Amino acid sequence: MADNTRLPEVSVVICALNEEESLPHVLPRIPDFVSEVILVDGRSTDRTVEVARTIRPDIRVLVQPGRGKGEALRHGFKEARGDVIVTLDADGTTDPEEMKDMIRPLLEGYDFVKGSRFRRGLPKKMPRHRIFGNMVLAAFASLLFLRPLTDVCSGYLAFWKRVLPRLDFVGSGKPSDVEVVLSLRAIKRGLRIKEVGHHDRGRIAGRSKMPSFREGWNNIKLISRERFHR
Repeated sequence: MADNTRLPEVSVVICALNEEESLPHVLPRIPDFVSEVILVDGRSTDRTVEVARTIRPDIRVLVQPGRGKGEALRHGFKEARGDVIVTLDADGTTDPEEMKDMIRPLLEGYDFVKGSRFRRGLPKKMPRHRIFGNMVLAAFASLLFLRPLTDVCSGYLAFWKRVLPRLDFVGSGKPSDVEVVLSLRAIKRGLRIKEVGHHDRGRIAGRSKMPSFREGWNNIKLISRERFHR
């Protein structure tokens, strides 16, 4: 993306639950071209909101209605004012400085850009069982949707807000479900979609909220449901 490229209004949506230690490593790295930053707080019991407002006084803090990452994203998407929506992980896994790479395909005519943690090699900080599980899920989704995919669970997404009605996204309580639903539904709805590699920096602080290995089977069923029942 050239420096003189005129960007659309960009809204960044970050879902957070007790991420006071990680946000100082995320918020300052958000590019200057971003129009607004939305923090959807899942009723944190630490200083997440205070830290966010101290680092970035212009941040829009929304209180999440309901529970689960899916519901938080749905609320953030609804409230976003930009033409483009980008999702970032509050734990620092996704690097804000790679955002230009996520947005560039949208300017080239794509509708939806999904990140992949595996197009640039294996994530160094990801446990082996999670690497294996993600590869299995990607292979299964590739088979069912007849499209080569390397990652269906990345938290890095970018898309035009105007395509949201076509995604019919109503939210999901399980963190691992959200990205799967959005990415696969974009494919099924016939959107112009591109997979872009990004680095996985790993969680900076705190405990992971990702589900355990046994959730892999649930994701297999979810992929099947998205393919055949919607």
